Amino acid sequence: MPSTATALQATTAWLESVEADILRRNPGEPEFHQAVREVLETLAPVVAARPELRDARLVERLVEPERQLVFRVTWQDDRGDIQVNRGFRVEFNSALGPYKGGLRFHPSVNLGIVKFLGFEQIFKNALTGLGIGGGKGGSDFDPRGRSDAEVMRFCQAFMTELHRHLGEHTDVPAGDIGVGGREIGYLFGQYRRITNRWEGGVLTGKGTGWGGSLIRTEATGYGNVLFTAEMLRKRGEDLAGQQVTVSGSGNVALYTVEKAQALGAVVRTVSDSAGYVVDDKGIDLELLKQVKEVERGRVSDYAARRGASARYVEGGSVWDVPADVALPSATQNELSERDATTLVRNGVKAVSEGANMPTTPEAVRVLRDAGVAFGPAKAANAGGVATSALEMRQNASREAWPAARVEDELAQVMRRIHDTAYETAERHGRPGDYVAGANIAAFERVADAMLAQGVI
Repeated sequence: MPSTATALQATTAWLESVEADILRRNPGEPEFHQAVREVLETLAPVVAARPELRDARLVERLVEPERQLVFRVTWQDDRGDIQVNRGFRVEFNSALGPYKGGLRFHPSVNLGIVKFLGFEQIFKNALTGLGIGGGKGGSDFDPRGRSDAEVMRFCQAFMTELHRHLGEHTDVPAGDIGVGGREIGYLFGQYRRITNRWEGGVLTGKGTGWGGSLIRTEATGYGNVLFTAEMLRKRGEDLAGQQVTVSGSGNVALYTVEKAQALGAVVRTVSDSAGYVVDDKGIDLELLKQVKEVERGRVSDYAARRGASARYVEGGSVWDVPADVALPSATQNELSERDATTLVRNGVKAVSEGANMPTTPEAVRVLRDAGVAFGPAKAANAGGVATSALEMRQNASREAWPAARVEDELAQVMRRIHDTAYETAERHGRPGDYVAGANIAAFERVADAMLAQGVI
């Protein structure tokens, strides 16, 4: 029988060959490659210890979507011109429950982006413990600058094709970038029109007056802050009094600021694609919401109205601002190796991902080598999908829970995710490595379900 070290080396070499095959079979999809690599780099100990996983080709099955849908979306703009977009839905893994994951409407959306997000969603959803599989979808349609009528016509055309693949026990989309309450409403209306069913659990992120859940809007930002607080607690600290930098100024960032302030932190920054604001008195959340949610303005508008305590920096990096805690909440790969080096030099204690994969692999290594507590997105930002699953539960029982109950359930889920990742990392000889802990815990849960269900 080979030694443990020999088995580990052999398994590592085999996982590297699996990764090479994935790159060969999925060319031109760097985000997907990055997401897969980050997972495979952590799995050698568990696969070496459980040869049945390799024999059943669980890794190869897990990285291959169960179904990939690419379809044409044809719609008419307000001038009467015909527009053609491309729609996507990747139904990645349903071993734990119906496919669950958002829809993203943005010009950058392509199959590789959707596969990266869907692959991450498998692990994120598994960590919640709420019985949901992984999927993701979207379109290269850009809702910015479009009228409500144009957005409605696009959503109706998109759902006309996608509806045949959905169902509360099959595939349950939600919102993501470019898909908010307006878009979910139009999508649901078209699904109801086509199917002649009021199937509330088929979409989440609905309006609270017709089946949506309270706290869903806040959940991703709230959840990331709660996860961060748990990481600090393990180190004998809490968020009160900590200086916090937040990137972004969309939904996730706004409610990250809100929850961090509620726990006593001083949040000094927000950003957008043009630059960032540093507010020495701490972000005025009421003013920020007025500018961003009501007026649809820029963070530069916030700085202009805030007064002397706030300054706007055009371009540059928000991570140049010294902080105890950094919460990237904008987009993928926004925090680079240089940024991580700057954060470490300035004494950062914890970095936790509110956005999906916002930290580059090189940056993660810098943070890990410096002993910074790092919360990966699949664990730290799972609050959004967790609350979507709670919305599905409410829909199934025809209930509407009060906000306090939803927030309490969310807090329990985030503590459970933190503790699962922390304890799994400890058990596999990677103390404090939340990336390894989250990946291994989620992988084992999905793999065990796949083994139990046979070859599908």
